[in-house]
Amino acid sequence: MFKFLALLLLSVCATAQAQTALHDDLPLLYLEQAPADARDRPLVIFLHGYGSNEEDLFGLKDGLPADYTYLSVRAPQTLEEGSYQWFHKQGEGAYDGVSAELADGAKLIDAFVRQAVAKYHTRADRVFLVGFSQGAIMAYELGLRHPRAVRGIAALSGKILPVLRSQLKSGAGLERLAIFIAHGTADMRLPYSDGSEADSLLRGLGLAPQFHAYPGVGHTISDTELQDLNRWLLSLNP
Repeated sequence: MFKFLALLLLSVCATAQAQTALHDDLPLLYLEQAPADARDRPLVIFLHGYGSNEEDLFGLKDGLPADYTYLSVRAPQTLEEGSYQWFHKQGEGAYDGVSAELADGAKLIDAFVRQAVAKYHTRADRVFLVGFSQGAIMAYELGLRHPRAVRGIAALSGKILPVLRSQLKSGAGLERLAIFIAHGTADMRLPYSDGSEADSLLRGLGLAPQFHAYPGVGHTISDTELQDLNRWLLSLNP
């Protein structure tokens, strides 16, 4: 009996490990949760923040639609074991990034999206980037520069960096991009004004982002925020 239970426990552990295995067949390392038939299903790609890794946002999937495909990627630059970044911060003042690294990161994400679309037999207009902090910055970088690459972006506690801000123009396919912006009013790392200014900028370009403010919330993702994100995704995939 004990031998049977031990074997059963090993089997359960092996199954759990297999479900969260790190995949390396696309341009970025990633975790995956996919339905048995992912064809034409919405594909959500999580982009983690500075100093974190692919495991950080993966749990968000449990509060989002169960029949979607979820991939959580690892940023390309290693800080230390288990800690990664999309780009180096530039300067000591307002948050900015090295332009070449931002461009390289956006190219990697773009290549990842294209190959993931092929692997999971879906379409670019079914793909959503969900980024937190530095990952939200990268979601803006790809989505606003290449709006046809994805259907929508969700920027959680992020900002639009100065170089991108100065280059944005109305049109260029931006009107088709769905945008969800969420920011806590007590965020001390990327202040609330970063989110509200992104909302104002995009509205000035004729876009209609869905903006959510979370009173008293710091640099984190609240339960209410996750519920709002879930509703946003469902509204775009009826």
